[in-house]
Amino acid sequence: MKNSASTSSSKRFSAQSIREFATKNAIILVLVVLILVIGIIKNGFLTPENLVNIMRISSVRLIIALGAAGILITGGVDLSAGRTVGLAAVIVASLAQRPDYASKIFPNLPYMWIVFPILAGIAAGLVVGIINGVVIAYLKVPAFIATLGTMVIVWGAASLYVDRPPLGAQPIGGLRNDFTNLGTGSIGFLPTIILIALVVYFVYWIILSKTEFGKNLYAIGGNLNAAIVSGVNVKRNLVALYSLAGMLYGIAGVLLAARSGGATNNYGQGYELDAIAASVIGGVSNLGGRGTVSGVLIGVLIFEVLNNGLVVMGVSAYWQQVVKGVIIVAAVAVDIRKYSTKR
Repeated sequence: MKNSASTSSSKRFSAQSIREFATKNAIILVLVVLILVIGIIKNGFLTPENLVNIMRISSVRLIIALGAAGILITGGVDLSAGRTVGLAAVIVASLAQRPDYASKIFPNLPYMWIVFPILAGIAAGLVVGIINGVVIAYLKVPAFIATLGTMVIVWGAASLYVDRPPLGAQPIGGLRNDFTNLGTGSIGFLPTIILIALVVYFVYWIILSKTEFGKNLYAIGGNLNAAIVSGVNVKRNLVALYSLAGMLYGIAGVLLAARSGGATNNYGQGYELDAIAASVIGGVSNLGGRGTVSGVLIGVLIFEVLNNGLVVMGVSAYWQQVVKGVIIVAAVAVDIRKYSTKR
């Protein structure tokens, strides 16, 4: 009898442990299952070349999603992320063209150390982030409206920047090899763009997890009034947050231009929606106060594996948009249901 009871208890304990493991690691299991299912359906999906390509694309997406996730944690949203990426891309590309390229944006621009164009692209993102932060924190404009306005302004600015009458907005090409190596080169066996993304990821993890600033962001998103009462300078922290997000978008724009070898005023279009979706899929609550950097990474990988899988399987681009839209709505719906129940 004792042995029977012990066996039954052991089985219950084992089943409970499995359920707990599945619950805690559900997002990782989803990623693994998704990779296996697509790999079985399409043989070419699991090739090393395709997997590396997914990681290259995910590198830029991850950096954008980190910026978007930090803002979601405070209960805000940034619709200007994608267009800020595009602005940074056209600026860095215009300054990193080869001296002998026939169609340079600035024909008389002297040859300069590649760090300066890169810093210019990042600075462009920083400026947009500061503007967003000031408008939201000090002018009290809701984040949705403020960043929607910024999105339109930034796209117009990027279009004007590459406008060459009477031809109109033209793509920027002829980029220097020392710049494009950031997106296509490797350091040892690891592609440079992936290495940069990992460094950014680690730094942002430290900021959110190990600093007072990171704790303040969670406090603002969790309970704004309580954060104010506890002495958190909400305005200053929000400006710092949106500025940091702008810098991340700037870095992403630089890497996007380097990876593609050029830039246009339409670069980054819709990236903000992908970033928000990936963040929410990764466990960042759109209600604020919850989310982890590791979850964002897994969310980005899930989104990019799905994107790539649909392309490899030959799914129409129009249906891809439908699927992405359904994922966004479903992820937000599940998020709201999950956290509203807890509250």
